[in-house]
Amino acid sequence: MTEESGESMTRPVTVAAMGADVAERLITGEVRERLHRVADVQGVVDDFAGVDLSRTEVLFTSWSCPPVTAEVLARAPELRAVVHAAGSVKHHVTDACWERGIAVSSAAAANAQPVAEFTLAAILFANKRVVDIARAYRAARANDDWDARYPGFGNYRRTVGVVGASRIGRRVIELLRPFDVEVLVSDPYLDDDLGVRRVGLDELVAASDVVTLHAPDLPETRHLMDAGRLAAMRDGATLINTARAALVDQEALTRELAAGRLFAVLDHTEPEFLPPGSPLYDLPNVLVTPHIAGSLGGELVRMADLALDELSRYARGLPFEHPVERGSLSRSA
Repeated sequence: MTEESGESMTRPVTVAAMGADVAERLITGEVRERLHRVADVQGVVDDFAGVDLSRTEVLFTSWSCPPVTAEVLARAPELRAVVHAAGSVKHHVTDACWERGIAVSSAAAANAQPVAEFTLAAILFANKRVVDIARAYRAARANDDWDARYPGFGNYRRTVGVVGASRIGRRVIELLRPFDVEVLVSDPYLDDDLGVRRVGLDELVAASDVVTLHAPDLPETRHLMDAGRLAAMRDGATLINTARAALVDQEALTRELAAGRLFAVLDHTEPEFLPPGSPLYDLPNVLVTPHIAGSLGGELVRMADLALDELSRYARGLPFEHPVERGSLSRSA
């Protein structure tokens, strides 16, 4: 028996499974020390081939964890839980895990925070035209009549449309509360009151100065922002995508952007890292970032801390605070 926070607990036999580069960045310093205090860690692997899993009770996973297939489970008769120190578990928690009754936890709530913070900054900068004015100022090396150039720019009484009441979408709504903006939300699965006006997607698109996407990548959400909805956006409106590239018809968006009618902040594109010849690099009304909104750098520790909290709860015989339910995966990332 050992103790964390003064409570008795077991030290479950645990294998950490993730990409080698991920482990190098995630399991460092205090994270490594705490992981070894909480669990009897048998190793860190990026492939289950040849790994002795006969005594493994918990998999501590993160990005690039190999799939936990029926064949893997057959070699892990004692496995009871998967604790994921990242967001989506769809890539490695297979149907065989659910059928076996494996308990699953995810640090998606921790990963939502930096994405929501990035989105908030993008919204405020978009309405204030910060990136566009900075670019124009750098090129001209002289002042201009910014009011004339960007009539009505600023955040006061602007309308922000949040597409998807996911963890991230809900956090964005919370972060927007101190600001003098109207927030609309559209989500077919929303069944609770978030304190903002719920509308249909077409109404949201037409009414918003900024449309920010936080829906999952599902067959029914592919090209959710198609040519018709992009055309329905207000002249001068901004589309922010920190969700998935598949939600947007990128060719149609590129046409709108090339025409100068819309602005965009794109942290997800197709392909994930654009080829050198992509016009999105050079269009002055587009800010493209290389998938940096989520947890990176010091933010990885937040995910690790949440996952270690969950592992500690398991070791003390307590239910997970952030469980993943199989039924929710059909409408989540």
